[in-house]
Amino acid sequence: MQFTTTITYPADVETVAAMLADEDFVTRKMEAAGALRSSCDVTRDGEAFTVTTRADMPTTKIPPAFRSLVGSSLEVVIVEDWGAPVDGARTSTFTLEISGVPVKVRGSQHLVPTADGSEETYSGDVTASVPLVGRKIEKTAVDTVDKVAAVERRLGLQYLDGQRA
Repeated sequence: MQFTTTITYPADVETVAAMLADEDFVTRKMEAAGALRSSCDVTRDGEAFTVTTRADMPTTKIPPAFRSLVGSSLEVVIVEDWGAPVDGARTSTFTLEISGVPVKVRGSQHLVPTADGSEETYSGDVTASVPLVGRKIEKTAVDTVDKVAAVERRLGLQYLDGQRA
């Protein structure tokens, strides 16, 4: 199942990229998204960077019929591989994997300048290889992507407001 979601920020691409590579920001984002525990590692290669986030997420958002199959939490690993800026924009590929669950999320992020700041667009595909209920799981995952994007936008605006203060 494909998804696309967009976040606008009142800051330039490089300021937003610095925020997305800030370990404290990523940790706060995961906490606000409901993580029970999380860790973040940022590695840099010149102007490119990779953000690897590991989190234990509660299964309360999973339909009750499936919770018994996965326990009380899920280990989630998110890897965002951001390239160096090209023509004032940045692009990443990302993956989200859930340990022990046949669900994969793969996609890209595009961070581009706008007249008022910048715009970050997530697009990708969720696949759940579970007979009979795969589409329902994919729909739940896509809904979660939208909720996490809303959390990222809210915290991002707070973060950027603090940068200007």
